[in-house]
Amino acid sequence: MTETLLSDLTTLGVGGPAASYVAAESSDAVVDAVARADAAGEPLLVLGGGSNLLIGDEGFAGTVVHVLSRGVEVADRPGGREALMRVAAGEPWDELVARAVESGLSGLETLSGIPGTTGATPVQNVGAYGTEVSQLLTRVIAFDRREGRRVELGREDLEFSYRDSLLKRESLGSSPRFVVLEVEFALARRADSAPVRYAELARTLGVEVGERAPAAEVRRAVLGLRAGKGMVLDPGDRDTFSTGSFFTNPIIPAEEAGSVPEDAPRYPVLDPTGEVDASKIKLSAAWLIQHAGFTKGFGLGGESSRIAGGRSSLSTKHTLAVTNRGGASAGDVLAIARTVRDGVQEAFGVRLEAEPVLLGTEL
Repeated sequence: MTETLLSDLTTLGVGGPAASYVAAESSDAVVDAVARADAAGEPLLVLGGGSNLLIGDEGFAGTVVHVLSRGVEVADRPGGREALMRVAAGEPWDELVARAVESGLSGLETLSGIPGTTGATPVQNVGAYGTEVSQLLTRVIAFDRREGRRVELGREDLEFSYRDSLLKRESLGSSPRFVVLEVEFALARRADSAPVRYAELARTLGVEVGERAPAAEVRRAVLGLRAGKGMVLDPGDRDTFSTGSFFTNPIIPAEEAGSVPEDAPRYPVLDPTGEVDASKIKLSAAWLIQHAGFTKGFGLGGESSRIAGGRSSLSTKHTLAVTNRGGASAGDVLAIARTVRDGVQEAFGVRLEAEPVLLGTEL
């Protein structure tokens, strides 16, 4: 094992050492390191910002390739009303969003404050406040480990769905088949935001759902909302030592909706074409957690503090994040998560699924 502790490279701050660690500062370096690991038959972990990852306490017995490539190119499309932004996978995501807004490019502003790197966003089809990356992405340049070559994958090729994509589903051995090298987005060249689709954000901005607002104001509002929930990284706030939302909003068959209380929020599910899929509904994981009896800060006081010794708990700001309060192990984090998952299952018959990638451990 190396001296590189993976806990130092993740926002949750847990995880043991890496057997081998490579800092790859260009796309070519990423491809070279990945190809070498594959040729040697070594397990592979491609790491970006480490914001959606829970690594086991034993660490990773393989090669960790840390994607640190940087670079952004912007080119106007004919007519000048839209621009293509081509971005290296290692670009910090929120820095990219800030740059887009400052450059008068609209579309990404509701995705402000999300930690991690740009290359990770299409894998999970990252989304927030009514926008998903899949709505803006035009193509991905990736290294296909099975074919041993770079490939271009368009939006249709990526088979996006809620917090999912081909990039996430396709694997080679125990690791993803495709390693993202570059991502391209099509953004509107305008000072106003895209139509505001999320009610909480619309209220904060003082606009109606479907209306626009200055993109810079939308970014500020989103950053404020996320900070209030402990979802913007802050070394002085233990609530931000997390993977973000630990559970995805569950999607269930529409005919099973009757098993959930009538006042539980329900949301439409879109198919890959953007049309509503009437056979399914999406529920609020946060609502289910709260109404199963789990409060903000669960794990910090009373009987609940025995679960992880107070080292891990639900965020004190909202119930979707499982946090490292200081000195937590992966086992501590999972103990809280399992308790919540099982409690929701018992209360409502709905099984919550983990949103972060679990490596060397399981829920």
